[in-house]
Amino acid sequence: MNKKLVVGLVAATLAAFIVAWAVAPIVAAQSLIRAAKAGDTAKLEQRVDFPSLRESLKAELNAEVLARVRGDPRLTESDLGGIGMMLAPMLLSGAVDTVVTPEIVAAMVRDGEAPDPTGAPDPAPKTGDDGGDIHQSWGYRDLNTFSVTLTRRDAPNKRLALLLDRRGLFSWKLAAVDLQSGTEP
Repeated sequence: MNKKLVVGLVAATLAAFIVAWAVAPIVAAQSLIRAAKAGDTAKLEQRVDFPSLRESLKAELNAEVLARVRGDPRLTESDLGGIGMMLAPMLLSGAVDTVVTPEIVAAMVRDGEAPDPTGAPDPAPKTGDDGGDIHQSWGYRDLNTFSVTLTRRDAPNKRLALLLDRRGLFSWKLAAVDLQSGTEP
């Protein structure tokens, strides 16, 4: 074989590998979003690392509840506020373990919102929302974490970042969320 032909084949193979490696999280994210919109729980179970997602959601919701409690002077000045801050992580942990299912993940992706940790009703309930009012931005956070940030057009200051982690060379799974994502990736 010709030396130029071998070098060309090696370069083409390497380029194809790099493109496939870089595009893999986009394909995985699109597959996750399609499965969520279709309500396909079997596909969601394949595309989500539920133990990791639950731990991430617990940490994010605990931080949000603590910020809300600290921001309310009535709770910070009372003894009940301190007790609430101690009990909140335990209560949230049990609730997240029970509630985070493929159906809840599908709702999070479709609605662009994480569950409300306080259980307060949504002031503007969504009716017939098909996810058309959700802006998506995509990008790498690092070589092994890919972010799909969902922003509702009616609440541009609230973002939900779905964080996919690399599992091998070409496989990605939803493993975490970032509720405080203040900037787009």
